[in-house]
Amino acid sequence: MIDVNELLEEAIRETENLNDGEVFLVKDLFKGYVWNRIPRKDRLLLGTLFLNHVSKMNGNLKAIEKTSSNQQRYKKDN
Repeated sequence: MIDVNELLEEAIRETENLNDGEVFLVKDLFKGYVWNRIPRKDRLLLGTLFLNHVSKMNGNLKAIEKTSSNQQRYKKDN
């Protein structure tokens, strides 16, 4: 069983590897096969938790527009 909180921590750690100004989706923070193995309901929950984390922290990550498929996009600022 995958723990969504562990996935959230992994996603947050992975943002440190992004370049300033880079735009990304939460799924971009995981390898393709890892993302595909996460059940859909857990991916949705992970997206919500990541958005809440970004909204609450005063860091260098900002939520920007959504994609045409309703996925939240983020940008790493310097």
